[in-house]
Amino acid sequence: MKTLVVYYSFEGNTGFIAEQIKTAASADILRLELTEDKKRSGLSKYIWGGRQVMTHKKPALKPYDVQIDPYDLIIIGGPVWAGSPAPALSSFLARTKIENKRVALFCCHAGGKGRALEKLKALLSGNTFAGEVSFVNPLKGDRQEQIHTVTGWVSGLLENPR
Repeated sequence: MKTLVVYYSFEGNTGFIAEQIKTAASADILRLELTEDKKRSGLSKYIWGGRQVMTHKKPALKPYDVQIDPYDLIIIGGPVWAGSPAPALSSFLARTKIENKRVALFCCHAGGKGRALEKLKALLSGNTFAGEVSFVNPLKGDRQEQIHTVTGWVSGLLENPR
């Protein structure tokens, strides 16, 4: 099964999980990067991120070259901002048509995933959803436990290719 992991990571949490998924699934990987990626911290990152979500902003992404057709399974993930997927994922999905694929979703958050995964599913209608998982502050927790969770989740996705 040919698998692609697509992700956006702001502080490294989603990047860590995406790399673990890539390894567990022997997958290709696409890291989404913003053309303007000014790092924010403290309260300003929450205000900036929340404003992007509330205004439905689709930030510009650096160029990427990916063909979706060859992949049997596409795993998409990102951080949760204001109960929603990070806007970079909306930019990707607006620019890249994904239809009639098996899709799995993951997110990273600081204690509340809100409706992020449901909102991603709505942007990916016309696909079969293979599974979803969320992670709370992966870089602050037990990394071996995170890896174990990823490995088990990916095994389930690959064993049940419905």
